[in-house]
Amino acid sequence: MKILVVNGPNLNLLGEREPNIYGNETLGSINAEITAEAEKTGCSVEFFQSNSEGAIIDKLHEARLTSDGVILNAGAYTHYSYAIRDAIAAIKIPVIEVHLSNIDGRDEFRKISVIAPVCRGRIMGFGKYGYILALKSLGMLLGDKN
Repeated sequence: MKILVVNGPNLNLLGEREPNIYGNETLGSINAEITAEAEKTGCSVEFFQSNSEGAIIDKLHEARLTSDGVILNAGAYTHYSYAIRDAIAAIKIPVIEVHLSNIDGRDEFRKISVIAPVCRGRIMGFGKYGYILALKSLGMLLGDKN
């Protein structure tokens, strides 16, 4: 099983950016924990981060040919990118939406996810562990019961 983990805008600043909301860990350390968890089940993971909407769309398009599923933290694009929403709908592989914070408990505009209706599921509010929960969820969806 091959999983693509996509992180959107400003997530490259994890560990520096609003640690009271997003925590003190860097994206690199979170990716290392995801990799360690994936290795336990023989799953491979690829990581991609971009602040550019178009680059994220291109990577999602590529994933339809190279990955079995996607874990996506679209950051602020979650709330208004119909282009990313359409890319998710087009690729026909399961995508799990992940957010470090509970976006429903924050600003009003963050309560809207335009990508949620085309994602297989949504995990939020568990910090870095949301990625691990998403990885395990994809494993179960795709038939790996480890």
